[in-house]
Amino acid sequence: MTVSAVSSATTATTTTSSSSSTSSSSTLTSSDFLSLLVSELQNQDPLNATSTTDLVNQLTSYANFTSQQSINSSLTSLAGSFSSLVTLNSVNYIGHTVEAKADTSTLSNGSVTFGYSLSSAASDVSISVSDSSGNVVYTGTGTGNAGTNSFTWDGKDSSGNQLSDGGQYTISVTATNSAGNSVLNYTTVTGTVTGIDTSTSTPSLTVNGVAVSAANILGVTS
Repeated sequence: MTVSAVSSATTATTTTSSSSSTSSSSTLTSSDFLSLLVSELQNQDPLNATSTTDLVNQLTSYANFTSQQSINSSLTSLAGSFSSLVTLNSVNYIGHTVEAKADTSTLSNGSVTFGYSLSSAASDVSISVSDSSGNVVYTGTGTGNAGTNSFTWDGKDSSGNQLSDGGQYTISVTATNSAGNSVLNYTTVTGTVTGIDTSTSTPSLTVNGVAVSAANILGVTS
């Protein structure tokens, strides 16, 4: 006999009790679980008593249930401590110049410096820069060396007009080898960290006026 086979009278009692418990908590507690098990033993059919195997399985489920609750509580506490540690470490970046995996930066002093990493040498590298509205304002080519490459955009659009400082621009890189296969790993931005945002589970740093995940920081240059 299992918990689901408890007599209708017991079920009614349990339902009333559960309704009362639900008003104060929507989560089944270990006490609730144990109460159900005791009710089963008290109301079992003497001619069809719960088998030893079923009883052991239910007691094991109870033990696992209690252990899981304890583990969940510990994990919640650990997650909170880890978040605090990540935040504390992120604060140390403020005032330093960092390189991070990202594709957007702010035009400052008439230029923006981006970077990109290639898994192997590229025979063709095309670069485009778009404004915050998605409009392409620049297209050109870049170096195709294996590893790290740098690209500095002078802030001028395709017609040679100098764009105003303060706008956010996004780089897009297409790099292929002689066989036409992509060899692009990722793009990067470099800038000074001026702030930190801890409103999400993963703190983000403000780099050149753009939010960058702390997890994407590749290194500190100064």
